[in-house]
Amino acid sequence: MTSAIQSRGGGLDGPAGEPGIAPIVAQIAEADARRRLRFRAMFAATWVVIIGGLILALASGGTIKVEFLAKGPPWWQFILGGAWATIAMSLSAIVLAVVLALLGALGRLSTSAPIYAVASLYVSLVRGTPLLVQILFIWLALPQIWKGFGAIDAMIMGAFALAFNYGAYMTEIFRAGIQAVPRGQREAAAALGMSQRRIMGKIVLPQAFRIVIPAIGNEFIAMIKDSSLLAVIGVQELLWRARTVGSQNFRMLETLVLAALVYWALTIIFSFFQERLERRMARSDR
Repeated sequence: MTSAIQSRGGGLDGPAGEPGIAPIVAQIAEADARRRLRFRAMFAATWVVIIGGLILALASGGTIKVEFLAKGPPWWQFILGGAWATIAMSLSAIVLAVVLALLGALGRLSTSAPIYAVASLYVSLVRGTPLLVQILFIWLALPQIWKGFGAIDAMIMGAFALAFNYGAYMTEIFRAGIQAVPRGQREAAAALGMSQRRIMGKIVLPQAFRIVIPAIGNEFIAMIKDSSLLAVIGVQELLWRARTVGSQNFRMLETLVLAALVYWALTIIFSFFQERLERRMARSDR
């Protein structure tokens, strides 16, 4: 191939007096880089214009009084402090949700009728009821079944409620990831004398986790936003603090806008890392 190109006078260096291929490739790459830079600049400028216009419209009308957030004990610091509780709950909940999802997926793939029935009931029950109802049931109804639940901190109960809900939705994600592993690999491992437990632990699950990691990232981002529902049971996360400050000072607009911006910032940050992870995994799959 190279000799054919060179014979036509188009080698990498090219004959005397001709540019060759390498400079042309460099020019194309430089043009692509400039085009990407222009796209990103236009993208950022559009966001700045739209968001800046909204802020100016609200500020010029005197609707938002930003100076309120700096009064007293700086309210903006108190509200932003709830973001750490939001992140901590979401991280702990996603870890527990992964465990529940893995157990649920294995149950849904089980050949045992009772195990399959229990896993299917869990998925159907959780997906068939609202998350808010599940949160209230875990916080208000479980202590009536056993008083010990009433002594557990609201933050722990709230994280469990999130994990219980998201574990059911992620069950189907894990099940699809396990089934995506080629069946021939399991058959080859079985032919080598490996037990089903070792096949699942050494061959299937590592590849399944690799497949479902991007989906877990999406669920985590959604969980960050859904954690705001835990404000109804008194968990002092971001929304609870914003609503409390706003109701006490009759300035709900400023506090809720600040909370919304923080949620938005968190989703942008974690979405950025998720996209980088997806691109890295896509390169390694080539």
